[in-house]
Amino acid sequence: MFKNMIVYRIAPQWQVELTQVEEALAKAPFMECGATQEKSLGWVPPRGDAHGPLAESVGGQWILRFMVESKVLPGSVLARRVKEKAERIEQETGRKPGKKESKELKDEAKLDLLPMAFTKQGSMWVWIDTASRLLVLDTSAQGRADEVVTLLVEALPGLSVSLINTQTSPQAAMSHWLKEQEPPVGFTVDRECELKSATEEKAVVRYARHPLDIEEVQAHIDAGKLPTKLALTWDDRVSFMLTEGLQIKKVAFLDTVFEGTKADDGGFDTDVAIATGELSKLIPDLIEALGGEAESGVASAAQAVATGATPGAALQAAVPAAPRGKDVAGRAVTGPATAPVDTDPDSAPF
Repeated sequence: MFKNMIVYRIAPQWQVELTQVEEALAKAPFMECGATQEKSLGWVPPRGDAHGPLAESVGGQWILRFMVESKVLPGSVLARRVKEKAERIEQETGRKPGKKESKELKDEAKLDLLPMAFTKQGSMWVWIDTASRLLVLDTSAQGRADEVVTLLVEALPGLSVSLINTQTSPQAAMSHWLKEQEPPVGFTVDRECELKSATEEKAVVRYARHPLDIEEVQAHIDAGKLPTKLALTWDDRVSFMLTEGLQIKKVAFLDTVFEGTKADDGGFDTDVAIATGELSKLIPDLIEALGGEAESGVASAAQAVATGATPGAALQAAVPAAPRGKDVAGRAVTGPATAPVDTDPDSAPF
């Protein structure tokens, strides 16, 4: 649970009960693809119980699960079927299909093949921390996260979120930690990183299972290569990979987390309690290590509420910085003006 994380801040004006979330998600349950349906998506019970609730609360933490199913139709198979159809038309009429007709043949071929295609499924854990006003998605692919956030905003009236945006960029912070060998308080630098040149050559240097407190790493940084990934450990309890886009990958809970638990203590509630208990402490510590949260969009509204401003003033604080052309009143606000690039979307679990 939560092997990767993209973290959003929830605007302070959003106040709902768990029952309201359940009712909203029930309008879009997951159903398997029909015979000629290429893709299906929706919500499933997080516990895996048939007909169970679609929104669970464990220790005050809300857990949802999003499911996608798609048909696998190799391009070569589709092309062969289109070619067969085109050759049949040429034999029967003596002419080759035109551009428009070829497109129609492709659509026909896809409908013919979809009932026989294999299906693949992927799921994503969604965690809503109402106390800290965080929305956490178990993915490292920004495009997939945007899709789920859009569906949540459409389903849950008044929901407005923004990607966490820090005062210091992760790339600048990682460069400092590596060059000066000064990790932030509570964190240690592990033995994996990726450095990439900003020049046209885009030269990349990767270290795996290798000490990083060496002059060679510092020389690469001096030469203009910047870290895009860096392995860290927080409080000797959670290891992870931080990316330049503030995505958190390869989350792993260390043995110290499980001290005092028994071998048969597994199960949904225990897994959720452990994951949310540790990560709800790691996330604010990481934000602090990156200079704190930038005061823009949803973050500035949250700050206004924290300092005692009126609700109206808090909402106004969020309005000026609505990035990517969307407003704050019940619409998706997805963080920095430029969203992080999906550097390796195929490795994501969803």
